[in-house]
Amino acid sequence: MSNLYVPKGYKALLNKKQTERCIKLIKDYFQENLAAELKLTRVTAPLFVLKGTGINDDLNGVERAVSFPILDLGDKKAEVVHSLAKWKRMTLADLNINPGHGIYTDMNAIRSDETLDNIHSLYVDQWDWERVITKEQRTIAFLKDIVERIYNAMLRTEFYISEIFPVLELTLPDHITFISAEELLQMYPDLDDKGRENEIAKKYGAVFIMGIGGKLSNGEKHDGRAPDYDDWSTPNEEGFFGLNGDILLWNPVLNRSFEISSMGIRVDKEALLNQLKLTDSEDRLNLLFHKKLINGELPLSIGGGIGQSRLCMFMLKKAHIGEVQSSIWPDDQIKECEEAGIPLF
Repeated sequence: MSNLYVPKGYKALLNKKQTERCIKLIKDYFQENLAAELKLTRVTAPLFVLKGTGINDDLNGVERAVSFPILDLGDKKAEVVHSLAKWKRMTLADLNINPGHGIYTDMNAIRSDETLDNIHSLYVDQWDWERVITKEQRTIAFLKDIVERIYNAMLRTEFYISEIFPVLELTLPDHITFISAEELLQMYPDLDDKGRENEIAKKYGAVFIMGIGGKLSNGEKHDGRAPDYDDWSTPNEEGFFGLNGDILLWNPVLNRSFEISSMGIRVDKEALLNQLKLTDSEDRLNLLFHKKLINGELPLSIGGGIGQSRLCMFMLKKAHIGEVQSSIWPDDQIKECEEAGIPLF
């Protein structure tokens, strides 16, 4: 059965040719603003890494990485990246980046275990970024400042595109609202995590939900996070746990919350050891990335990913991510989109 949601009376505001032009404008303009806001230098990223090094991300810990044997390496396995959180931190060390500066790159991934619908695809494209920080900057206040800088880049991009194509009206609020996952649970105790996200995103238009990965007061996680990149267990100055979060927007086309970015202050040695213990993953301490972190060979950092197709989909008022990227979809979903006037690439 298709997971497609068809907005009533939907009609694409731009044709395919206009859409292609606008995708390039959005990507070029946003990444220039992001780089300026966060003092980031563009670097080249890998599509795959060696299996067994601990460099690839585990996301929620259940997704299978696409892998293949390498003939010239005696059939050692390579894995297509899920994201580049750990690779970026190692690159910061390799390039000897100073605090206050960082890197960004185009990350392309294949996530074969995704449930395909309006916003999820087998193909993932995002801006992956990472910035060196000091010990004193491992705070919620600093995290909020970085989030606001990213959001400002989104606001400028939306305005820029609306000036070129006036049919694309402005929808983002002037400011982003911050709330912890625990506070959100207390506000809507009878809803599940997605229901809470919908309510808060609809109320404010743009929110950053903080502290994702650890268990809340109801014994459940708001959402899953791997134990070895974001710090979701350290107590923060606001009385909650976690130094990470998600940027969510209210999507009026889909009538739901819309995740645009997952990001956070990364684990230091203490948080890594704690989170590996909490998730019964201490065997990872034998992997390359984890050894480097424990030995003090990696800088403290903050980083995240910002969905490229997601951002384009939102700003172009599209109903399906397949309207802004080429991928593979179930036959019944393709047929439903054709009948609903949703033009997939």
